[in-house]
Amino acid sequence: MLTFFNQFPQRISDVTTQLTTHGIPLTAPTTPAPPPDPDAPWANSRPAPPVDRTTLAWCTAAQMLSTHHRTPLSTQVLSADALIRELGVRGLAQLHTDLHDGAPIDYRFTRCPYCSGCGEDPLLPYCAELGCPPQYEFIGHDHICPVCMGADYQPDWFGEERIIELDHLVDAPVLACTARFSRLRQRVRRLTRR
Repeated sequence: MLTFFNQFPQRISDVTTQLTTHGIPLTAPTTPAPPPDPDAPWANSRPAPPVDRTTLAWCTAAQMLSTHHRTPLSTQVLSADALIRELGVRGLAQLHTDLHDGAPIDYRFTRCPYCSGCGEDPLLPYCAELGCPPQYEFIGHDHICPVCMGADYQPDWFGEERIIELDHLVDAPVLACTARFSRLRQRVRRLTRR
């Protein structure tokens, strides 16, 4: 049976197939530790951990980068490595914003690149994996998407609501201006009658 959550393993298999076709390993090697800096002894001197290129977050980042730059996925491997190594899954939201020239993304109107707009964590993690309180395990609470933070993607509904909101914002100054104009007109009439 085809479900909404079946598309996520398909995304991973598409990306990993492209990587294996180009002979790119599915695990990025660890980067060597930088030499200690005597001027900054508090700086990180540990090697960066390896990156698993078969995770949904990495595959999503690589696809976003290759689609945006209109380049083959193989050229965006190191960029996706750096993003996931430094920022993790939450870095996808920053990447999405950066690809839109820094404009803030409203996930009620723009489909989330990670969860495709469902608002839940597409990995469907168990409560024990995430460290949820034990009583939550049996009530079926949702684990929200770490990128869009569970935003309800419904552009039709929210668009109508936004138009009503904007109408109120436009009407208020117009009504205030009309009231001022009528008061001014009354003053002018009084002055001309004298």
